[in-house]
Amino acid sequence: MSVIAEESGPVVIAPQLGSVKLSMLLAGVVILLMMLFGLTMRAAQGGLITIDPALFYKIMTAHGAGMVGTAGLTGATILWFFTERYVSLAAGVFWAFLGFFLLGVVLILGAIFIGGYAGAWTFLFPLPALSGGLWQPGAAIVFLLGYTSIGVGFLLLHLEVGRKLIAKYGGIGGALAWPLAFGSGRPEDAPPATVVAAMASTIFNSLGIVVGAAVLVVSIVNLAFPEFTVDALLAKNMIFFFGHVFINASIYMAVIAVYEIVPEYTGKPWKTTRVFAIAWTVVLLFVLAVYPHHLMQDWAMPGWAVAMGQIVSYFSAIPLIAVTAFSLLIYLRSATSMRWDLTSALLVLGVAGWTAGSVPAVLDGMIVVNKVMHNTLWVPGHFHTYLILGEVAMAFGFMAWLVRSGDERLSGLPGTAFWVYVVGGSGFVLMFLISGAMSIPRRWAVHLPQWHLQAQIASAFAVLIVLAAALFVLRYLTRIRWS
Repeated sequence: MSVIAEESGPVVIAPQLGSVKLSMLLAGVVILLMMLFGLTMRAAQGGLITIDPALFYKIMTAHGAGMVGTAGLTGATILWFFTERYVSLAAGVFWAFLGFFLLGVVLILGAIFIGGYAGAWTFLFPLPALSGGLWQPGAAIVFLLGYTSIGVGFLLLHLEVGRKLIAKYGGIGGALAWPLAFGSGRPEDAPPATVVAAMASTIFNSLGIVVGAAVLVVSIVNLAFPEFTVDALLAKNMIFFFGHVFINASIYMAVIAVYEIVPEYTGKPWKTTRVFAIAWTVVLLFVLAVYPHHLMQDWAMPGWAVAMGQIVSYFSAIPLIAVTAFSLLIYLRSATSMRWDLTSALLVLGVAGWTAGSVPAVLDGMIVVNKVMHNTLWVPGHFHTYLILGEVAMAFGFMAWLVRSGDERLSGLPGTAFWVYVVGGSGFVLMFLISGAMSIPRRWAVHLPQWHLQAQIASAFAVLIVLAAALFVLRYLTRIRWS
């Protein structure tokens, strides 16, 4: 069922609820499985268990691809669900998106655990073709086809969202609230915060996916016909542009849940202000421009690109904080009351975790720090903060909201699960950052004995995360209603 909202806000909340609930159920199960994969890797690095290094890198590849893809799935589902409060979206498009996504998952898992592909989720050229005999080119082709299938699904979803927002709000500028941001427009005439976020996310994720699809296709052709060569530096730029934009888009789509759900807990609408509109336009530009900070150790990169990566990294946290942490603090301060339950607690945690994750990210974006820290566990420290305490927390908050009942409070088992998740997630990412500060390398299957303690402590925190996440998913599963 599709319901269009009036200009003043949504009249009825009745979007395509069944497909959304199914999507979040699948995402919750996959997130839990990927967390178990992560626990397995940290336990192996801590010497608590022993696994073959070849299997470790298969798990690492599945963990990376699975978590990034599922973050995108939850973010896109949140975007779709709440955007449909304001425009009518075609139900068939979401089902097609979900179908392409699941097809991609099957291809990726088959390539890894049947074909033996273990080249990491970043598929850096020419690594898929240089396996040292661990996998055949066919396995790499299947893996890349899985990514391509997922990309097609996301592009279909974004095209549907984008065209409907453009049609209703008078173009891209109207949907981004540019008359308010850069003209004489009035706040009361501006589109809702959800529309601004959905339009910006649709633009930069569509561009990232198109670039990603291009490099996927040329990589597949290279695997099938090795005489077809690709410039490795160009391919790496395209891959990291795609990867950086995609994971950031996942978080920016998920924050829409904060804009829509938190007002239900305060009774105060989340308004589109001039600062908010300007910040989202800056976010749009920065997300597209900041990716070179991933390439600072590629000495063949032009100096201006590396410098741009550092400069934009310095400033990229400012609009992020403006549209999330600062806005939320001002909003909550101005609200007369705030009701706390599992939903609201997880959503606020998601904003706090996302903001906290920007600090080690900005530090790693400094050339002098990047030279020392980039190939250490500092990097998974910052993006696990983004995910565990940021995007995934918001996704779990949305799941809790979908199955809420009555006047709930943050107490009992849900309250315990929340605090276990906070403690586990905080400790887990902190051990990554401490390990990175100690120059412990990332992506090593076997750790030296003097590195075991850090991985063992991280494993203990990972157990807490898994337990809490399992309770979140189980609670969702037992409460879900399909009608």
